Amino acid sequence: MEQREQWATKLGLILAMAGNAIGLGNFWRFPYQLASNGGGAFMIPYFVALFFLGIPVMWIEWTIGRYGGKYGHGTLGPMFYLMSRDALKPKGALWMGVIGGLLGFSVASLLSSYYYQIIGWSAAYTWYSLTGAYFGHDTYKFFVSYISNTGAVLFFWGLTMVILGIAVAQGVSKGIERWVKVMMPTLYIFAIILVIRALTLGSPVKPEWSAIGGLQYIWKPDFQTLSHNFFKISLAAAGQIFFTLSLGMGIIHNYASYLGPEDDVALSGLATVSLNEFAEVILGGSLAIPIAFAYLGPEKAIKSGVGLAYMSLPNVFMHMPAGRIFGAFWFLLLWFAGFTSAIATYNYLVAMLEEDIHIKRKIGTWIVFVWLFILGLPIALDKTLLVLTDMDMWVGSYFLVVLGFFDVIVGLWLFGINRFWDELHKGAYISVPRWFKPIMIYIAPLYMLILLGGNTWDYIKGGVITLTPGYLKYLVQKQALVSTTVGYAKHAVTISRAMIIVVIIIGAIEAYTAIKKKYGEEINSNEVIIKV
Repeated sequence: MEQREQWATKLGLILAMAGNAIGLGNFWRFPYQLASNGGGAFMIPYFVALFFLGIPVMWIEWTIGRYGGKYGHGTLGPMFYLMSRDALKPKGALWMGVIGGLLGFSVASLLSSYYYQIIGWSAAYTWYSLTGAYFGHDTYKFFVSYISNTGAVLFFWGLTMVILGIAVAQGVSKGIERWVKVMMPTLYIFAIILVIRALTLGSPVKPEWSAIGGLQYIWKPDFQTLSHNFFKISLAAAGQIFFTLSLGMGIIHNYASYLGPEDDVALSGLATVSLNEFAEVILGGSLAIPIAFAYLGPEKAIKSGVGLAYMSLPNVFMHMPAGRIFGAFWFLLLWFAGFTSAIATYNYLVAMLEEDIHIKRKIGTWIVFVWLFILGLPIALDKTLLVLTDMDMWVGSYFLVVLGFFDVIVGLWLFGINRFWDELHKGAYISVPRWFKPIMIYIAPLYMLILLGGNTWDYIKGGVITLTPGYLKYLVQKQALVSTTVGYAKHAVTISRAMIIVVIIIGAIEAYTAIKKKYGEEINSNEVIIKV
């Protein structure tokens, strides 16, 4: 089989995986998910999901990815096929491969369509900090004026995509690894500095508004709110664990496919989780919400939605010495965080073209550029962010858990539990406790099924799937950045759903064609022929 490019150094691998996981999910998405889901009510299922889903699925995805890499594959369709074919025979395994392939392609494409927009916001705010554009202004209104400025949105989003394309075109070791070695340590240093500043703000606007009040909102358990919205908050928490760790996206599989067959995945997977959670819970949780409580007040902070980090943090820089410089560095580093994660989704799609159509990386990079530009354009042109909000609800939570569920089914149940355990420990620096086995085998998939089933019912009952007026009013209320109407909300959500359906169909066709092309002989004979 094809020899795949490998990481230049083990440090580069760890930093790349950490950079993949540590991104805007930590400093943008985590705070707004916290605010939107009851603060302390959200943290309870968050830590439950981390232990029962995050860590087990991380190990599963590293193992699947390294196994697929032995056969020269870096995408989910062939990986799922290879791990299913002994249990299901090749003809049955083909359909598991199609499911994995369409989910991997859909998540990488649709997530990029709106995630890259947020990275563009960070690029814009780097410039606005240097020029002092938002200084002396209401930062809430300033953000609304920015997302309403189509020219500015397109420029900063497009600039981000071009630089991403340049980095991905350079390859894994010469491009991706070099970028993250610089970005990741710098990000940690400046995040720690800003946390110290945030926690020493006191009450700069009103005595009853304080950063400490924001911390209390996060860390005070709220069982009442959780009990009233159990499935919604629990799925949001599980979705955040998947989103922040880059699980259920195909990205971990893709990066792990560049490992050697005896390279460690057990300790590396655990290290990735640990680095990410420190960045998210300790650093990310101590920034946006405490600052928002101090400057915007609790009510507006909780209702800020997806723009939270871009409406609250600028207030710090307006009221500190050398605020323009610190603001520019912070948003530049926030851009770095998003960039290191965005490289991974971009690389997944390029790897698909390399493997399936044998297009050279540099050419494939710009084909993907055009594809992602087309997908991102409706979101960039939407001044209400309703398309982005609906897309994030489905792709950023629901789809990730669906793919995580199939990870468990394929990686453990179909591949074989004992074979998986042996594969996980090949070259491992640690021994995973055996009591984690039942968590992986039974608890994790059951947990995901309950979440998916409960939320599917909630979506039907609440009109999310059928686009009833009740759901549209909820969406308008949730997205409080600009005034809009239920009629426009329906239009925006229709765009979002149409994009999702089209991408799923393309992903299914691509996965089916790719697997048949590579393994057609053994699928036709229904006997395993190719073995490494």
